[in-house]
Amino acid sequence: MENYTYNSFTLQLEGLNVSKDSTYAVFIFLLFSYILIMVTNVGIAVLIFIDKNLHQPMYLLFCNLPLSDILGNSIFFPRLLIDMLRPPSERLISYYECVVGAFTTHMFGTTSHTVLMIMAFDRYVAICNPLRYAAIMTNKMLVKLTVSAWGVAFVLVGILLGLTVRLNRCKTMIRSPYCNNAALFKLSCESALINDVYGLTFTVVLFTASIGSIVLTYTKITAVCLTSKNKSLNSKALKTCSTHLVVYLIMAFNGISIITLYRFPQYSNYRKLCSILFHIIPCSLNPIVYGVQSKEIRKFLSKLFVSKKVLPSL
Repeated sequence: MENYTYNSFTLQLEGLNVSKDSTYAVFIFLLFSYILIMVTNVGIAVLIFIDKNLHQPMYLLFCNLPLSDILGNSIFFPRLLIDMLRPPSERLISYYECVVGAFTTHMFGTTSHTVLMIMAFDRYVAICNPLRYAAIMTNKMLVKLTVSAWGVAFVLVGILLGLTVRLNRCKTMIRSPYCNNAALFKLSCESALINDVYGLTFTVVLFTASIGSIVLTYTKITAVCLTSKNKSLNSKALKTCSTHLVVYLIMAFNGISIITLYRFPQYSNYRKLCSILFHIIPCSLNPIVYGVQSKEIRKFLSKLFVSKKVLPSL
């Protein structure tokens, strides 16, 4: 039975518990995943920044996605990897560090939805109103969409963590591989009804808004494609929208799985696995999927590799 320690500023993370035989194999897999995520996302963000041909609304909005992935994984993976090599009794973390970790984790999860929503709007304008695209997607509009995606996430997550921070704590064990809001407010022995209600409302509003916007925009895009005889337009729509939809569906399925498994404590190990895969799968796929389907990015990379092959021969 866990001892009660009121408002302690030193917490203990449960971490990721694996057998001794598989510890190093899992560690290497997670380390490789972390390196892949950081290299591909930083690379794609730098590529969009330095290549003027990619300074288009679609790519500038997409750039928010790798930035979100970098933010979400820069704290998550190092802490998880370090704790794997420590015995459970030494997996200690300060309360404020845990709150910051929870904030970045929830910001990552929320912006994953809001950024895909503004990208869906961009695709809708490009395909359904191609003649007015340049007039609508101005630099001012790009700033508004970007600020909205990050601002909404910041406010929603700020309130979420604010409601948790106000609670007095009587426990010190974080029952999760990493710090998150649910694990933090479960440290309290006070009533967390407000937290439960807001957390549920937060989740319902976020998923309803993101799924609703995706369904609405893709329905209109499909209608335009069905009524249009322009094969080039249909091909472009299918190419850009299918990748966007696949990434969103993977992320949404993973997110819903985590939320559902929170209601079933007996499946905590599956929840931990889903929460880790939520960081690995979408963050690894985003730069690869969008990079492969982008003609401009492929063209830039081909020029880069061709120039590197030519230089040594000179």
